[in-house]
Amino acid sequence: MTGVLDLLLVAVAGGLGAASRFLLDTVVARHNRWSTPLGTLVVNVTACFLLGLLTGWGATHPGRGDVVAVLGVGFLGGYSTFSTASVEGARLLLAGRGAVAVVHALGMLLVCLAAAVAGIALGGG
Repeated sequence: MTGVLDLLLVAVAGGLGAASRFLLDTVVARHNRWSTPLGTLVVNVTACFLLGLLTGWGATHPGRGDVVAVLGVGFLGGYSTFSTASVEGARLLLAGRGAVAVVHALGMLLVCLAAAVAGIALGGG
């Protein structure tokens, strides 16, 4: 997977992933009663689960690296957002909410790791 069409598919999928992230984060933010970055948590947990599922599926379907690349690197790469999660943690720290920042960072890591493991297991990997 190295041709121009492949790059175009990854780029389009990445754009769709970024738009999906924006929409989901907006919906979650509207219903978030806490002053925490819940939308980013929801996005990253679902991204880790879906990438795990895709990885597990890819491990049991040799020769489907093109699908894994477009959906994994493209869509889920555009959808997930480690940098936003890091900036939100930094903002919490700078706002004097150190305990919330630590819970945010460690919670995100642990829940995302569990989601990825569950996805891989359910995907057949």
